[in-house]
Amino acid sequence: MERRSDQPPADGAAGAPSVARMYDFYVGGDHSHDPDREAASAALRALPGLDIAIRANRAFLRRAVRHAAERGITQFLDIGSGYLVDGPGNIHDVARRVRPDARVAYVELDPEGVAHNRAILGDDPAAVAVRGDFLKPHDVLADPDVRALLDFDEPLALTLAAVLHFIDDKDDPRAKVAELRDAMAPGSVLIVSHAYVRPDDAGTTSDAIQGVYQGFGSSLQNRGPAETGRFFDGFTLLEPGLTGMADWRPDEDTETDHPMTHSGVVGMGVKD
Repeated sequence: MERRSDQPPADGAAGAPSVARMYDFYVGGDHSHDPDREAASAALRALPGLDIAIRANRAFLRRAVRHAAERGITQFLDIGSGYLVDGPGNIHDVARRVRPDARVAYVELDPEGVAHNRAILGDDPAAVAVRGDFLKPHDVLADPDVRALLDFDEPLALTLAAVLHFIDDKDDPRAKVAELRDAMAPGSVLIVSHAYVRPDDAGTTSDAIQGVYQGFGSSLQNRGPAETGRFFDGFTLLEPGLTGMADWRPDEDTETDHPMTHSGVVGMGVKD
């Protein structure tokens, strides 16, 4: 139940928490404001182990990006990127350990996050940070910086990590994913992580954490494997299919002891 929404409430309006900045607070960054910190602290109280789930989600994303690169993918479109970390561990870092020629387009709605990401990337010629909205996939696909960097006639990886659970069903997130899918070449991959708190996870339900986010106008959906799996229409899921975060191709050092590391629904699919 993690990071990186491209949907900050009121478009990052002054005084309103931003889920992107809340994530930055969760992971120890210094880009949050008082409303972000207050909301994030309430979320941590509402869902014990949320910080552990955040680490598990980040670890999943890095494993998935590495696997995509090992499959030969050299292009990455990361929608809902949030705030890049100050140091190694971002998508371009992970991918380039396998494929030094990897190119990454980071898309974020929070304008402060976009400015931060551009500062992190500096003059990197193979990575861009642009402002864009998951709810407007046509605009993302038409962005001139994205089009200049990525070749949509070749396979790429689309990452939607901790994004879709911030999108209400009334906004038809499946249609938005399908529009992005249709622009991708065969052999492209979709990487998804989605919040899912089972009733027995940390002895809680999703109601309390949903209430925190809804309190400042953000939707938070608790979709299980069946609902999350529908985002992979047109893709063939790779083994081990849809799993909890720490259960997807874990490394030897993957943290698995806490129940919250197994929360969420994650997976990777290849476009048919």
